[in-house]
Amino acid sequence: MAAQGSVTRGSDDAETGAAETDAAPRGAVEIHEGDNLGVIRGFADGSFTVIYLDPPFNTGRPQEKAVETARSRTPQNGADRGPVDGESPGPHADPWSSAGDVARPLVRRGFHGRDYERLRGDLRAYDDRFDDYWGFLEPRLEEAWRLLADDGTLYLHLDYREAHYAKVLLDALFGRDRFLNELIWAYDYGAKTRKRWPTKHDTILVYVKDPGRYWFDSEGVDREPYMAPGLVPPEKAERGKLPTDVWWHTIVPTSGREKTGYPTQKPEGVLRRIVQASSRPGDRVLDFFAGSGTTGAVASALGRDAVLVDDNPAAIEVMRVRMPHAVVVRAAAAS
Repeated sequence: MAAQGSVTRGSDDAETGAAETDAAPRGAVEIHEGDNLGVIRGFADGSFTVIYLDPPFNTGRPQEKAVETARSRTPQNGADRGPVDGESPGPHADPWSSAGDVARPLVRRGFHGRDYERLRGDLRAYDDRFDDYWGFLEPRLEEAWRLLADDGTLYLHLDYREAHYAKVLLDALFGRDRFLNELIWAYDYGAKTRKRWPTKHDTILVYVKDPGRYWFDSEGVDREPYMAPGLVPPEKAERGKLPTDVWWHTIVPTSGREKTGYPTQKPEGVLRRIVQASSRPGDRVLDFFAGSGTTGAVASALGRDAVLVDDNPAAIEVMRVRMPHAVVVRAAAAS
């Protein structure tokens, strides 16, 4: 069922943050104000070709210990092993048996034949702070996967604190064969410690809904200069080279057209490359941690339709100014 709410439009005299191209008409933009999980549950299955997610990084989230019971199946015979995490079945019923009407947890076949719940339990035992974060992120990722079209691509933007955990769990959640790339966005700004190697990159994990059908347009992507242009023919040097999985790109400059003042704003160049590679004009792009709206500004300028979600009124206002043609939908208050 579609999300219900009021609709408004942005001011028509504001300047958009992404320049429109002559090659494609401007795409439509919807901005949904509300809790992202509640909003996206109202969207139809398979309705987006690109989903880009830049969730808040886990830099000190309060701990809320989860209680989780898991079982694990061997890939050879599917037989259940017993309960884990110190919990025992009741004296009158075996909750791990296939008979009876006892409620049992959902179990998914996971990484290297291990069940997803047990894998997550192992990671929780190693670092329970991540489990709190993953408890927040997991249902949103499951919804994102439902919303992704058969030829669609999911981009999950994380920092070094979470990327390694998330890669293992996403392999288990979506299937390791759906993993396409690990992109490294490298930059150079901020403090430089002398106590370790300074951390100057983010990680973007890329998964495709169907490994045999996903869309990827290498010709549509902006090119990079050759590091040694004298070693290639002049026509190749002029055109530039296809980017690799390491993207050197500055942060949003402190002055200039892009700057909105929003603290977690990402540069248009990074999002432009994602949208160019994994969608076509007329396709739909979703970002439900929208922030300053860079995904929508870039997608619209490239002729894609964008749907953005955020529950922060400051973010909504920044997006309204940045994309005056956008329709703003405010979710109805819960009764």
